[in-house]
Amino acid sequence: MTITTSVYIATSLDGFIAREDGSIDWLMEANSTVPAGEDCGYAAFMSSVDVLIMGRNTYEQVAGFEPWPYEGKRVVVLTSRELDFRQGPEIHLEKSSETPHDLLKRLESEGCKHAYVDGGKVIQSFLSDSLIDRLTITTVPVLIGAGRPLFGSVSNDVKLKLAHSKAYEFGFVQTTYLADADA
Repeated sequence: MTITTSVYIATSLDGFIAREDGSIDWLMEANSTVPAGEDCGYAAFMSSVDVLIMGRNTYEQVAGFEPWPYEGKRVVVLTSRELDFRQGPEIHLEKSSETPHDLLKRLESEGCKHAYVDGGKVIQSFLSDSLIDRLTITTVPVLIGAGRPLFGSVSNDVKLKLAHSKAYEFGFVQTTYLADADA
């Protein structure tokens, strides 16, 4: 496949993307310490993406954000259940129950070049199928003790190559890994 798949996500220092109940209050609090105008590369990343792929839980988390964080971007929500979508002129949502491989194949046939994969379970399923090309993980200096982990168990090792790492003055550390094609 020629479509590129990327993860761009924040975790607590102990590896969680949300609390057990799905709350990201710890992340919102940490984001309030980020200096005005600093987005840790997010805008540049988003400008390179033509489609987001996320799970139902992630969609339900962001559905109430004001403003809608993905204005003008196509968003595919992976779920097999019915789902009420947020409405708006620059909101482009669709539901899919395809496998990760089939979804990427379809998106590529529709002209998509770069997919942003988001949500713990979705990221884990794409990793299990060796369908992630790039992982950018921003580690926030907070221990939350328990929650939803970014990574679950894997059936085999997932080898990665360090592409870049940056420490920010406000304590975040952002690390980008590339899938190791030689693994």
